[in-house]
Amino acid sequence: MTELLTKETFLEKVFNFEKNKEWKFEGNKPCIIDFYADWCGPCKMVAPILEELSEEYKGKVDIYKVDTEVERDLSTAFGIRSIPSMLLVPMDSQPQMSQGALPKHQLEEIMKDVLKVKK
Repeated sequence: MTELLTKETFLEKVFNFEKNKEWKFEGNKPCIIDFYADWCGPCKMVAPILEELSEEYKGKVDIYKVDTEVERDLSTAFGIRSIPSMLLVPMDSQPQMSQGALPKHQLEEIMKDVLKVKK
């Protein structure tokens, strides 16, 4: 199951940007954060794929969602200008941003190459 993040849960589970200037990941496994909006067509196409991946990679990767309409502070903090945008957060290196609706096979490649996670 993907999990919807508020600013408060984002600060505690991903990155407390109010406390830290330098990137410091708070999680215990790699994650993908999907910045989306309910009215966004491409976001609706990606949503079921992310749900599938959250089941297939259960216990290995956390998949979070951030509603850009509700959590404007988070959208601003990460410079979200187009959606869907995904923040890819590996355990031991800097996060990367990916934009656009990606097909499942491409997201699986990202999990392998960027997040260093295998099924």
